[in-house]
Amino acid sequence: MQLSHKTLLQIKRFLIVGFINTCFYYSLFALLIYFDINYKLSVLLATAIGVFFSFSTFGKYVFNNTNIKLIFKFILSYGVLYIIHIFIISNLLSLFAISIYFAGFIALAPMVVLTYIFNKFFVFKDSYEIRG
Repeated sequence: MQLSHKTLLQIKRFLIVGFINTCFYYSLFALLIYFDINYKLSVLLATAIGVFFSFSTFGKYVFNNTNIKLIFKFILSYGVLYIIHIFIISNLLSLFAISIYFAGFIALAPMVVLTYIFNKFFVFKDSYEIRG
């Protein structure tokens, strides 16, 4: 299966914007953990705060769609992603003798893939125009 130029450009933009969003999210998560906030609450708070930042950046720079009506689908998808994220971190902590910081960091890899899939095929599914 070969990806179109448009899809490759979209993935490239997603990775760049996603990197910025992830740095924002992980910094907040790590800060909350540092202040001894439970990891489930830390993920929830970092996700909740990051939702609006991510919605605007993904919508504008990746999917070329800033329709505010999509925020509800975005919030719903991030609710599902939150549950998956907690599941991954919980399993990493129970299976391996690693710190919460490292478990949260490792969990980012599958979360990036899932976030792209949720955004492309659920939230912004009708947003096909990619500016070159």
